[in-house]
Amino acid sequence: MKAVVLVGGFGTRLHPLTLTTPKQMLPVLDRTMLEHVVAGLGAHGVDEVVLSLGYKEDVFRDAYPGGECAGVALTYAVEPEPLDTAGAVRFAADIAGIDETFIVVNGDVFTDLDVTEVWNRHHEVGAEGTIALTPVDDPSRFGVVPTDDDGRVLGFVEKPPHDRAPTNWVNAGTYVLEPAVLQRIETGRKVSIERETFPAVAAAGGLWAVHSDAYWADAGTPQTYIDIQLDLIDGVRGAACEAIAESASIAAGAQVDHSVVMAGATIGAGAVVRDSIISPGARVADNAVVDGSIVGRRAIVGSGAKLTGLTMLGEEQVVPSGVLLDGIRIPERT
Repeated sequence: MKAVVLVGGFGTRLHPLTLTTPKQMLPVLDRTMLEHVVAGLGAHGVDEVVLSLGYKEDVFRDAYPGGECAGVALTYAVEPEPLDTAGAVRFAADIAGIDETFIVVNGDVFTDLDVTEVWNRHHEVGAEGTIALTPVDDPSRFGVVPTDDDGRVLGFVEKPPHDRAPTNWVNAGTYVLEPAVLQRIETGRKVSIERETFPAVAAAGGLWAVHSDAYWADAGTPQTYIDIQLDLIDGVRGAACEAIAESASIAAGAQVDHSVVMAGATIGAGAVVRDSIISPGARVADNAVVDGSIVGRRAIVGSGAKLTGLTMLGEEQVVPSGVLLDGIRIPERT
């Protein structure tokens, strides 16, 4: 069973963390975001993942030199230029020689979706494409998918105004597709699977959906990047994971509350870390405060400095002692 994992984006919403690291290679607890996603696919029988790459593709290759991730074989498909979602799927499928039913997932989605259920339903109804749907409070940020009572997709509305959304069930970023879908995707140009391909398949009566209220989160924003990790340590998705890495150093008198402290990170005496992510090798100096914020790899928060309001420090950035930052990104966007 093969799956195409879309990992080619620039991750601009997670800037500055993604200035040096592709989004899916950011750490989530003790491993990369990608490893969490691939392990989930492997649990449902996927034995080969085709990574649809673009931005900083060398980082992926360097991380998995043996061509394997979470026990699943990797194939690399590097787009010569951005091809959008459908274009990326076709390019990756062509590179990997996919000629039978396959899976597609967005590489920044954390979910407990039963992929096997989607696969089985796809074959049961003889669909050309089957997509997983999840309910959300605000459907205006997503592709909204109305269906009939049997699950046949009636339309595909990308990011409708909140007051005009026909349903709150949205595209969850996991698809089971037949090779016939690939023939609908024109090569040599950008093609959106949400705006072009799926509406065409739906119009032909070949697009079906599986509704699921299983855990689902798009990890592509700073807050959701924090939330998915806090959910893991809180036991929201099964047994609670360790919040503090064995190789992290927490000084006596430091307060670490509801936060993730990754490998090699250090928290100084009198420091307070709350609802935050401290990345590998980062240092929070004595009496500093990190509240609801993200400290990137090997970044330093100086003595007595205070980070609040979803402040984000990029890799190896330094906040001088005593500085107060609220909702700031360092380095800032240029």
